[in-house]
Amino acid sequence: MTVYFIGAGPGDPELITVKAQRLIHACPHVLYAGSLVPKEIFSEWEGQPEKLIDTAPLDLDEIMAHIEQAHLAGQDVARVHSGDPSLYGAIGEQIRRLEPLNIDYEIIPGVTATSASAAWLGKELTLSGISQTVILTRYEGKTPFPERERLPALAATGATLAIHLGVTRIHKIVAELIPFYGEDCPVAVCYRTSWPDQDKVTGTLSDIVQKVREKKITRTALILVGRVLGDEEFSDSYLYDEAQAHIYRPRVKQARPRTVDSALAHPKRHG
Repeated sequence: MTVYFIGAGPGDPELITVKAQRLIHACPHVLYAGSLVPKEIFSEWEGQPEKLIDTAPLDLDEIMAHIEQAHLAGQDVARVHSGDPSLYGAIGEQIRRLEPLNIDYEIIPGVTATSASAAWLGKELTLSGISQTVILTRYEGKTPFPERERLPALAATGATLAIHLGVTRIHKIVAELIPFYGEDCPVAVCYRTSWPDQDKVTGTLSDIVQKVREKKITRTALILVGRVLGDEEFSDSYLYDEAQAHIYRPRVKQARPRTVDSALAHPKRHG
């Protein structure tokens, strides 16, 4: 018997992996977070609620009771989370309870809200000379934070930021980021990315608070911050540079100047 912690992706049923879908269909027991995972993924189980359990109203002990019951019956469990279960999926405490019971488990990764939101915005989160680092974090609330991970410490890096679970405190977030990124730094707030009711707000640190409040976005939103969201003046990557040899392209051609102007002539790079 195995418990599969499955990432269902950000919301669009088509953004689930083939492996995740196969395991969901194969497991006799499916436990899913109903407030964040679309039920369309489980169409095969309609009319059989005993196999499909919404864990939104359950506490950890109740969830574990269902898993232990399946374990006694020798039946696999699909424990379905939104996004990628390894990121804010609260699987650590479940795994901690499975191990003393000698219950096997496996984590099946999923598409993150960060990836889906970047795709929706049509942006690359890492651009040459602008940002080569993406920090996924959340704003401090009930969950205690180490001092080294508080937002000002992360902002000091100048990296692209993906901030979860913070839209209700966006005014505080903006106040902490402006000293590091400047008021003109681009920001995007993506609400329920890839769901039918998805919405987004784009702006800068100077006006994003007002725009978010006008939209009345108060939950289930990702905040993306960084120059990559608006800066078109970046250099081409060395990946496809004809003057740069590597193991798959050993022959070096004559170098061409790598300038901002050439990057602007080809703002979208193709693989």
